[in-house]
Amino acid sequence: MPEWRQWAALGPYQTRVDAALQGLAAQNVTARIWARDHTVWKPEPRDITNRLGWLDLPLRMRGHVAEWQAFVEALRADGYAQALLLGMGGSSLSPELYARVFERRVASEARACLNLEVLDSTDPGAVLAQAERLDPARTLFIVSTKSGGTVETFSFFKYFYNWTVAALGQEHAGEHFVAITDPGSDLAKIAERLRFRAIFLSEPTVGGRYSAFSPFGLVPAALCGVDLARLLERAVAAMEECGPQVPVQENPGAWLGAVLGELAKAGRDKVTFVVPPEIASLSDWAEQLIAESTGKEARGILPVVGEPLAAPELYGEDRVFVHVRLAGSPDPADQTGRLEALNAAGHPVLHLALRDVYDLGRQFYLWEMATAVAGHCLGINPFDQPNVEAAKVRAREMMAAYARSGALPSEQPTATGDGMAVYASTAGQTPADALDDFLARSRPGDYIALQVYVQPTTPVDAALLRLRVRLRERYRLATTVGYGPRFLHSTGQLHKGDAGRGLFIQLTTDDSQDAPIPDEAGSPASSMTFGVLKAAQALGDWKALLDAGRRAIRFHLGQDVPGGLRYLTERLV
Repeated sequence: MPEWRQWAALGPYQTRVDAALQGLAAQNVTARIWARDHTVWKPEPRDITNRLGWLDLPLRMRGHVAEWQAFVEALRADGYAQALLLGMGGSSLSPELYARVFERRVASEARACLNLEVLDSTDPGAVLAQAERLDPARTLFIVSTKSGGTVETFSFFKYFYNWTVAALGQEHAGEHFVAITDPGSDLAKIAERLRFRAIFLSEPTVGGRYSAFSPFGLVPAALCGVDLARLLERAVAAMEECGPQVPVQENPGAWLGAVLGELAKAGRDKVTFVVPPEIASLSDWAEQLIAESTGKEARGILPVVGEPLAAPELYGEDRVFVHVRLAGSPDPADQTGRLEALNAAGHPVLHLALRDVYDLGRQFYLWEMATAVAGHCLGINPFDQPNVEAAKVRAREMMAAYARSGALPSEQPTATGDGMAVYASTAGQTPADALDDFLARSRPGDYIALQVYVQPTTPVDAALLRLRVRLRERYRLATTVGYGPRFLHSTGQLHKGDAGRGLFIQLTTDDSQDAPIPDEAGSPASSMTFGVLKAAQALGDWKALLDAGRRAIRFHLGQDVPGGLRYLTERLV
């Protein structure tokens, strides 16, 4: 029996998965995927045939390894030590993983690298924190957007381009920027005009969430000092294991996709990741891939990331647990024992093993293929994102209103108290009563999504974790956390496209500081700030949730975010 399968404990669902695998084999699904047959998913080819370039991408990227490594060595020779990637969603999640996972390993191997961080928050505090820590003379900025026009990425770019001009002068600013984008994009044209140090063009047939092995993922990985040849070797091995000639029953991608799809159809649609701290970012990457790919047409698989394990009685019958093991990594809090107890209580548990961190190359490919197969099982197109635009349209409306009047549209709170305002509650309630009444509308199989438009910090992370643990204890529901606007490029599609099982708690704050967004790179004129952009995105998503008939409540926490979160947590008794 192949190693990848021997750790699956599916209980009564095994029969259902076996039948699904027989169906995949009878329909020749994996071979048809490799043949780029759009009818695997939908009768029409739109947003499918132009999104299958990921299938053999690891093999094709091998030819660029020497070029990218030479680029990093040249940067180091020129004195660069820091890199900041400006991007969102598929452009930021795999680079973030490479940076977090490989930083210590690369340092121990003395490989040429830069200290890479990722900026994917429009919170002005997050932007200013990066500006305060960076040395402009030694910093490279990676402007990364497939479309070449992502509003958040372009706002970051214009801010830091002007910041670099102020420090080093117009003549040298372009040397500190590189672009990663699709051919012919607006970013590619701007990069040429401003004489960027380099422009890396990706393949248009690879979608953002499938781009870990494209320049969007691998150029930042090279900057982190990742051994690209070794990473791609593992990816190619997984590609061959999932190839068209491999029988479905021996194909790990087909098997995992069948498990995810069939369990979701049986009501087990909350994929709960249990991942060691050393590779925790794998869950964040998989969250976007799964949620944005499957959350549509009133269906969806919800990834649950960062939720600590608990006793079996705290879970509903909607969970499947994915335990990712890393050789040599300790077993924190007896996770293995907890998972055994969960499985004994009837919860399906999958175990995936990594020999070392370079097996992430295999994991990336495995999950990409599995998500494509799960899409077939669910009867949806896993490569489009039809509901993402809803929040963008609403945010543009908010920004247009700001441009006309100098202020964003306002609403009257329905409840106030304890330093916060509440929206969409019963008039006259306290914030605690408003939250309690809102969550009383929950049903079995629902989930609670915390949508947080504040600066990501360690104290806020800790306060959010305490809140979601308390929510699970009281309501026995899956909980998720997403910082805005980052989650709009990840779980935002599922929030509006699934069967309406979410209860959305939006959390906003007053910004203690703000930063201007230049109207044009190189020009001091500014008609909007990051604080306004973030607020417009929060309001836009709020409106989009209500438009979609979702259950939502909004708490404006003032300036004391940890205190506001503590207040809500303590009153959930």
